Amino acid sequence: MSTKKTALITGSTSGIGLGIAKNFAAKGMNIVLNGFGDAAAIEEIRSSMSKEFGVEVRYSGADMSKVEEIENMIKTAESEFGAVDVLVNNAGIQHVSPVEDFPVDKWNAIIAINLSASFHTIRMALPKMKEKGWGRIINIASAHALVASPYKSAYVAAKHGIAGLTKTVALETATFGVTMNAICPGYVWTPLVEKQVPDTAKARGITEEEVINNVMLHSQPTKKFVTIDQVAALASYLASDDAASITGSMVSIDGGWSAQ
Repeated sequence: MSTKKTALITGSTSGIGLGIAKNFAAKGMNIVLNGFGDAAAIEEIRSSMSKEFGVEVRYSGADMSKVEEIENMIKTAESEFGAVDVLVNNAGIQHVSPVEDFPVDKWNAIIAINLSASFHTIRMALPKMKEKGWGRIINIASAHALVASPYKSAYVAAKHGIAGLTKTVALETATFGVTMNAICPGYVWTPLVEKQVPDTAKARGITEEEVINNVMLHSQPTKKFVTIDQVAALASYLASDDAASITGSMVSIDGGWSAQ
């Protein structure tokens, strides 16, 4: 059984999650990847990361909307590595629609993957963290955990729920050497955000260019997208011993969006 710390990052086959996984691997952590995608592409990511950084990298295709698959993922990781030392809840989906037209199946899926999945990973990983007297849990929330935007009722509701979950777990774990924080990015140029552009254009009746300049970047005073590497660096800090006194925090990295 490895003596290195092990990090499990949900939704880590692309975007923010993959950026965090690579950052952690570069610092010597074993990694459990999770997410969907082409099997050959995922295997290439897994094997190349392991070779480049000299760590163990495993992959779980667990569906974050299915409780049994989440439970099995955590149990497998603990069986192989002893514990999940760092848990990053990053998996997420999005749908943009006026609330009266919002498909019920989309609402249920977003709440399941963006909110309930974090509850299930946390409840499964926490006992081993408490047993070891050390653990880091990081929820990738959003500026939408702090403020709202139109046409994103399910996503905003889920991310506000993540804020409450983060604070509650932080209070429950404060004396156990475990920290619980949430990172609240503004718009990061990822596959998820890129996919939102045509949907938002349709919902608002504007062009895709107007969505980028007048909707997304309009919210961020810097007028720049947050980068994946910037989010990964913040996650890395929160996972470190230097951040031991930071818990229950909603850490904004949004180009000034939530300051308005």
